Amino acid sequence: MTRTTASASIEQNPLLAILLMTLAMLIVPVMDIIAKYLSAELPALEITFGRFFFQFLICLVLALASGRLTRLRGKQPLINYLRGILLALASLSFFTAVKYMSVATAISIFFVEPMILTILAALLLKEQVGIRRVGAIVVGLLGAIIILRPNIAEIGWVSLLPVCTAVLFSFYLVINRLYPVTDDLLTIQFSAGLSASLLLGGALLFGAFFQVQDMEFVRPTSSQTGLLFMIGLISFAAHGLVVAAFQRGTASLLAPLQYVEIVSATLFGYLVFSDFPDGPTWIGIALIIGSGLYIAHRERKKKFDDQIDTVPEI
Repeated sequence: MTRTTASASIEQNPLLAILLMTLAMLIVPVMDIIAKYLSAELPALEITFGRFFFQFLICLVLALASGRLTRLRGKQPLINYLRGILLALASLSFFTAVKYMSVATAISIFFVEPMILTILAALLLKEQVGIRRVGAIVVGLLGAIIILRPNIAEIGWVSLLPVCTAVLFSFYLVINRLYPVTDDLLTIQFSAGLSASLLLGGALLFGAFFQVQDMEFVRPTSSQTGLLFMIGLISFAAHGLVVAAFQRGTASLLAPLQYVEIVSATLFGYLVFSDFPDGPTWIGIALIIGSGLYIAHRERKKKFDDQIDTVPEI
């Protein structure tokens, strides 16, 4: 998820922020549902390439139309390209996962991300982690184990791919903490689309040349190409909605709304594939959501306490 600070030139509007964030979380699973549908005939690598390639084309067309092509290099191009590579690998991992499991289950497991981010922040950024957040991490990981247990038995270690996605996305967020985003939305999306397309396109060429299974390019039909374009468009639109939401509302207001994604994934998964989480999976989901919300609460409290500590005495 993209996290940004509110722009001083944009008026705060909590209600509009909530609506924008909710809309983003409602449409993101549609992208994953399409990816799962396409995975029956196209390799996950090709689907992921399609997502970023069409995202890149959309950004390029908008840049040409607005006369902003020369500004797309950005202020920190190498960091932007690194962000794109991490997102490409995370998306590839997730699209591969949904080929074998329901979208709702994969997304639920992915939401161990706040726990993994807390661990990485402690190890790499030397952030202090109290016993309460450690307890929340343990509870969240327990929830993931509850969800994973039957999936590992049924489909093997591929069920750990959503965890891999969470790890990669956590590294993406660590990069954002080390190098705060300084470029505009179009530049960030263009850089991510370009670097991801080059990486994934190169992997497709490698797979085709050496005839590596699940890495060979399969010529899509016109309808499949249209669906690949839809994935890229949804990715572009959802990212824009999240950024617009965080420009108009605070992180503490909007962070809990990310879990709407589980609800919409469950709904669309049931309507398209008749997939519905069982009882133990819902217990695991509840533990992950609860621990994620508690970690967010502790982070907000810590930031507030730090601000109090830095206020000079009068």
